[in-house]
Amino acid sequence: MYSQSRKTLLAASISLALVTAAAFAADPKSQSMSQEVTDARQETQIWTTYALSPYLRANDLKVSVQNGKATLSGKVEEDVNKDLAKQIALGVNGIKDVDNQIVVQADYVAPEKSATRSYGEKIDDATITSTVKSKLLWSKHTDGITTNVDTKNGKVTLQGTADSAAEKELANTLAMNTRGVVSVDNQLVVGGKKMAVAKDSKSAGKEGGTDMADSWITTKVKSTFAYSTNVDGSDISVATNGGIVTLSGKVDSGAERALAIELAKNVRGVKSVNSKDLIT
Repeated sequence: MYSQSRKTLLAASISLALVTAAAFAADPKSQSMSQEVTDARQETQIWTTYALSPYLRANDLKVSVQNGKATLSGKVEEDVNKDLAKQIALGVNGIKDVDNQIVVQADYVAPEKSATRSYGEKIDDATITSTVKSKLLWSKHTDGITTNVDTKNGKVTLQGTADSAAEKELANTLAMNTRGVVSVDNQLVVGGKKMAVAKDSKSAGKEGGTDMADSWITTKVKSTFAYSTNVDGSDISVATNGGIVTLSGKVDSGAERALAIELAKNVRGVKSVNSKDLIT
């Protein structure tokens, strides 16, 4: 009886779904509304990506989408920016064609910047804040730092305490070497209690056996390179064995090589750095 009821319910549900789908397909108004929602979603996705792009956000670009075709308009200073806008639109799921009406104007002057931060700038600042906090947590030399990190328009403010002047200076260096940072206002006060927060994060590289620790170290070294202004981490390979980090690849200068080695040495859990295969 119970089994029969379930079968009846299932059959009724399938029938209802088929009837609903058929009614939807037969109703032009419903189809139109669905397409309008899709168009609006795609327009928003394209515009949001423009807002996040440091190359496009300053331009007054407009986007409209209709049935999978995106129409772009506005002005940019260079051809490469016009092409970037097109490629971004084509990368959105469901966009099949792009009518790129963006005008390239060499003497184009972007609209005057608003006093309030744009959406993209707020995301940039949040990313910088998170990155600086992470670098301080990953560093083996910042145990004594209790800090609050705030970023506005690329300007980082550090507040809190440090055990020594050396720790305070290191925090300044780590923050200043972070991608996107314009300046650092280091208000850390020397002399204070050690950080109790994020203890688990700081000990993560020491737990779970050597393999886990090595994996953790490798990830943090790579991330540090990726977040750093003066090191191109994409050209550097990182491997860790027993806490010994091996760097290999090619860098542009001796200064970049020295910085990469120093950044790797600074990561918690690193015993030494083998850099003989890191060449200029």
